[in-house]
Amino acid sequence: MAKKYIDVMDTTFRDGFQSVFGGRVLMDDFFPAVEAAKDAGITHFEFGGGARFQSLFFYLQENAFEMMDRFREIVGPEANLQTLARGINTVMLDTGSRELVEMHAKMFAKHGVTTIRNFDALNDVQNLEYSAECIKKYGLNHEVVVTLMDLPPGCEGAHDVPFYEKTLRQILDSGVPFDSIAFKDASGTSSPQKVFDTIKMARKLVGDDTHIRLHTHETAGVSVACYLAALDAGADGIDLAASPVSGGTSQPDILTMMHAVKGMNYDLGGLEIDKILKYQEVLNAQLKDYFMPPEATQVSPLIPFSPMPGGALTANTQMMRDNGTLEKFPEVIKAMREVVERGGYGTSVTPVSQFYWQQAYANVMFGPWKQIAPELLVMGKWYLDILEKLQFLLIQKL
Repeated sequence: MAKKYIDVMDTTFRDGFQSVFGGRVLMDDFFPAVEAAKDAGITHFEFGGGARFQSLFFYLQENAFEMMDRFREIVGPEANLQTLARGINTVMLDTGSRELVEMHAKMFAKHGVTTIRNFDALNDVQNLEYSAECIKKYGLNHEVVVTLMDLPPGCEGAHDVPFYEKTLRQILDSGVPFDSIAFKDASGTSSPQKVFDTIKMARKLVGDDTHIRLHTHETAGVSVACYLAALDAGADGIDLAASPVSGGTSQPDILTMMHAVKGMNYDLGGLEIDKILKYQEVLNAQLKDYFMPPEATQVSPLIPFSPMPGGALTANTQMMRDNGTLEKFPEVIKAMREVVERGGYGTSVTPVSQFYWQQAYANVMFGPWKQIAPELLVMGKWYLDILEKLQFLLIQKL
């Protein structure tokens, strides 16, 4: 009996860079590793979007579209190149007009993208509908997302299997066009059993022909267990990264996952250990001069109580390091638990994660709930957008 083929997306060059370096890696410093990844047989890459889009402009003085074009030239026309978009925010730092949402899809289609993974931190299907239409309009694959996390102990009413089933049913009932479904846990806090039950539920709802994949992080130390649970429940794909930007706040390592499925009925894309080792050697050599933040390589036992996405964690600690407040990081993570408890159903993923984080930061620096400071961090303006949306929803309820 043939082993089940599992599609592996290599997140090294987007989420890996974002989770470890805050996205600040120059294109000429990693393109030789892209060539090595291609030679290793990898054909599905996450290569842009998310914070890897604006980081090039803000910090590196590089053009993200040029990076995407050159990446496509290296891997060839058949590779599945994927980006990350935030619904009506797309890759912007603010909610976009309909014209800008369409321009995002048009420009990304022009610059080598195959698939756009599209999520909303509030799991609000209305925030996905128009962006999905635009993605399909320009001939791209649309990967619709349900965002996951675990709530701190004692919290209930959201982020359980019935909550995710309700969200998925809303997606199906809305008629949003999609080519695949991803369950995205940016903080890596969902338990393996909940992952199993969620994927099992989804498989039952959508049938055997729909591609389902899980995205998680190693931040809480359970990512491999969650991927095994997802595969056991019927997932078709998982996201992995290459050393030195794997593990810790990033995705589990490709080699680690290959070891984890030994003796099981899964084929991780036909990848070969020796070729992946060579690829990782090249990547390590290319990144040897980059500062590796210690917190980026660690597993945190506190993250399940204060779910902070891996990609946001290092971006925030880099800001704290720049501002001379890094010693406050453990206190901020601890304070984030209360903020999440009060935050309700919003998933700790961009932009809601920044709302959670900045308020926890303010609570540590100025005293608990003494100051609401939406401009404390770079992402602060998103806080206002979230407040406006929540107020609008409240008015509707009344």
